[in-house]
Amino acid sequence: MADKEDKLPNQPEGKFYVDSQCIDCNLCRETAPENFKRDDDNGYSFVYKQPEGEEEEKLCMEALESCPVEAIGNDG
Repeated sequence: MADKEDKLPNQPEGKFYVDSQCIDCNLCRETAPENFKRDDDNGYSFVYKQPEGEEEEKLCMEALESCPVEAIGNDG
């Protein structure tokens, strides 16, 4: 389970976040490309934009549930 005390930097305020367990597998970016981006300098994914609307929310939850290392959190 993602740890909100271990959130990666520079993510927007809101309920979804990525913590340092991220292994940069690309799954979240493929699942919810409007919301997750890659930090090319550090090699991890992060929340670029909090979901807007039901469809983006659904895709972010799908990314969270599919994350192989449970690095995506939801404080909502």
